[in-house]
Amino acid sequence: MKVAVLTLGCKVNECESRSVITELRACGAEVTEEQTYADVYVVNTCSVTAEADRKSRQYARKCLRFNPNARIYITGCSSMNDPAPFNRIENVVYIGGTSKKSEIVQRIMSDIAGSERINISQPPTVYENMCLPAHEKTRDYIKIQDGCNNFCSYCIIPYLRGRCRSRSIESIVEEATAAALRTKEIVLTGIDVSSYGKDIGLSLADAVKALGSLNVRKRLSSFECTVIDDKLLEALSASGFNDHFHLSLQSGCDNVLKAMNRHYDCERYLKAVELIRKYFPDAGITTDIIAGFPSESEKDFENTCSFVKQVGFADMHVFPYSERKGTRAAEMTQLPMELRRQRAAVLGKIKNELKREFLKAQAGKTLSVYFEEKENEIACGYSTNYVRVYAKDVEPGEIADITVTKLYKEGVI
Repeated sequence: MKVAVLTLGCKVNECESRSVITELRACGAEVTEEQTYADVYVVNTCSVTAEADRKSRQYARKCLRFNPNARIYITGCSSMNDPAPFNRIENVVYIGGTSKKSEIVQRIMSDIAGSERINISQPPTVYENMCLPAHEKTRDYIKIQDGCNNFCSYCIIPYLRGRCRSRSIESIVEEATAAALRTKEIVLTGIDVSSYGKDIGLSLADAVKALGSLNVRKRLSSFECTVIDDKLLEALSASGFNDHFHLSLQSGCDNVLKAMNRHYDCERYLKAVELIRKYFPDAGITTDIIAGFPSESEKDFENTCSFVKQVGFADMHVFPYSERKGTRAAEMTQLPMELRRQRAAVLGKIKNELKREFLKAQAGKTLSVYFEEKENEIACGYSTNYVRVYAKDVEPGEIADITVTKLYKEGVI
């Protein structure tokens, strides 16, 4: 039996899909992650935006082009949000939500969809362990928590993933230890990594310290400025974590942050950045920005532009605000989409300027780089502070100290 597991969305979905893939292979199935012919398709969906919902449905329909007789299993955030559109797609035999994804394996291998085609349960109140996935990539992600308690006014994910649930330290260490045998870099990820441990009497610093002895490069995925303090930064430094911090911002204006229900202001964010640079002077600090949020005035937008320049980000992901049905922000008075796109374009230019400045500052420095691929005779990979580095005379899979001479393509050489 050939099974295609197709994954949309975040790294948490990827982690969960890898567990499903590992279980399927253990049962003797041939598994691919490519959009190709298969007997069975598992579509792990995303619902972070309306476009993600549309793409999830598109993936499900596309399966029938490869095999009109295939059985299709749906899981993830989009089907959790609204199973009805998937129920109308031909050959869909099972629709699940964001939990109990391992049940899909049992249903596939027994060749039954079950008595209930739609089987969506509420997210659990404690962390749901899945089988330890096989780690086969040059950089691998390890899920340490699920759910979110923040309820940002633009985000639907807390309603679909449930409240914060933290994975046990022992389980994290077990998977990270296994991953370190096959990959040279691991990234701790989750729906809200910053909240790790709050439900089980621990903290993110505790998880960081538990991995300190592993001989592998280590990173954190996106997290909040509210968790930045001396305890965490000391743990990151002592445990050999890379000096890259994807510190979510969303807006550089206090009025907009309040409307977004973000739990900090610009002053607190800036203090977090300053503290990071105290411990990690060459840190690459990256972020996300939403342009054109419903309450964002022209002055608010100007404040955001000034603030991101003040921080001096190494890179930014900029998005025009997109209404998400079911969120409080979608009920607010919306700005014209053209204005949102214009503001995103302005921030995009600032992003390019800031990135160029950060890259130019790397000239003459020696960076530790994990090379992952090769283009012609030039290998490329990322430094600890997440600079794209190109170099000759190295091979993919190597970690090497590289002295930067100049800017090259989207990075340095």
